[in-house]
Amino acid sequence: MTRFQDRTTAGALAQGKVKRRTILRGLAGGGIATVLGLKAPAVLANSRPFEGVTLQGACFQHVFHEHVKAYLPEFEEASGMKVQIDFQAFPVYNQRMDLELSTRGSSYDFINITFPYSGRWVGAGWLHPLDDFIADANMTAEGWDADDFVSGTRAPFFNAEGQTCGFPWEAGAMMAGYARFDLMEAAGFGIPETLEEFEAMNRALHGQDGVAAYVNDKLHHWNFPPYLMNFGGGVFRGAPEDLMPILDTAEAAEAAHYYAALLSDYGARGVLSFTDDQALRMQLNGQANARTNAMAWVLPLTQSPDSKVRETTRYGMIPRGKAGSFPGSNANGYGIPAEARQKEAAWAFIQWATSKETFRKIALERGGLATPRRSIIDDPEYRQRLMINGQDVASIYLKVLEEAGEGGYMKYRTVPVFPQVGDKLNKAIERIASGQMSAADAMKAAQSEAIDDLRKAGIAL
Repeated sequence: MTRFQDRTTAGALAQGKVKRRTILRGLAGGGIATVLGLKAPAVLANSRPFEGVTLQGACFQHVFHEHVKAYLPEFEEASGMKVQIDFQAFPVYNQRMDLELSTRGSSYDFINITFPYSGRWVGAGWLHPLDDFIADANMTAEGWDADDFVSGTRAPFFNAEGQTCGFPWEAGAMMAGYARFDLMEAAGFGIPETLEEFEAMNRALHGQDGVAAYVNDKLHHWNFPPYLMNFGGGVFRGAPEDLMPILDTAEAAEAAHYYAALLSDYGARGVLSFTDDQALRMQLNGQANARTNAMAWVLPLTQSPDSKVRETTRYGMIPRGKAGSFPGSNANGYGIPAEARQKEAAWAFIQWATSKETFRKIALERGGLATPRRSIIDDPEYRQRLMINGQDVASIYLKVLEEAGEGGYMKYRTVPVFPQVGDKLNKAIERIASGQMSAADAMKAAQSEAIDDLRKAGIAL
């Protein structure tokens, strides 16, 4: 924040005759008028600490941000600031933000820290450490509680010095969502536990009642690695220390063949170009059955008012392979670019957006249940919300978060060079699923291309 804006904020505080800490407590709680006991509009106006500030943010498109937008007027009224968020498609956002941060741009006051880019963005020092804000009682509301975040969800946002450079808004736990369990039951299938059972189910159901057996989006670098590890393969030999790619193994080729076949043999028409939302819409309309993705993308099947499959949806763990089960887990977060001009106001927004109260409202009022806060996960009402069609979905969610945290197998995804290698995985799956190359040849090409890219980046292999 500039000196002028600091003086403006201080003046607003003095005029309102309230302490900044009291105001921030109200901001974090989402109800400043209630906290301060201010009812008259004129008095409330005097308490708006960021009057006249326009905050500029950027995020990729995600259902969580739609929830934030729904409550944003409350925050703007309480804080006095206006918040403008530039929403972009996932690949477009990451490409543009990588350029923005790497050139030390100052266009945005807060941004989304995308999980696979977190190692690069945080490790390069492109994000402002938040520890001084957290430790300052005048900057952070009492009770906001950084330690309430599930520990694994904070891991991607620590730099090498142990400083905090962001806070998660999502704890992504990958699971399977089956929109047409009615068809599965009619065909004699329960929730598949193994990849063999999963493949048999897809083969039997594809085309039944006009339904595609499987659907997913085109972000194969997120969707494919659990299958890769389930078959006994991996992305790197020993991340984060040993970054030699291992994409040309027999296990990798077998896994790639399996996953690409899900798309080409059992997928919806046009599936290779699907975005997250397109894949979701197919399931919501009952036109596709199975999808393996983060909970935020499969829960709408039973939570969205647009869903036609609320009663027929069931959930499960990603089916295990011969090497075991390695469901994906991630955490996307909010951070402040190092060159941001309004850091104090940005921290106020991040504090509000990731507060216990905001997460609780998003979870219980809007069904945004992929929360990173332990207090919300332990809330009895939250647990009740995740009792869906007779299934304890909260237990599936926690199992994934715990397995990923204890196993440490998601380290491959937060190393700074993963985006380059992830791009090669995307291309490999596209080549296989479209029939351009065999799985073995496509993965060998991915290995060679990845090694070339990493060596050009100065990585010692």
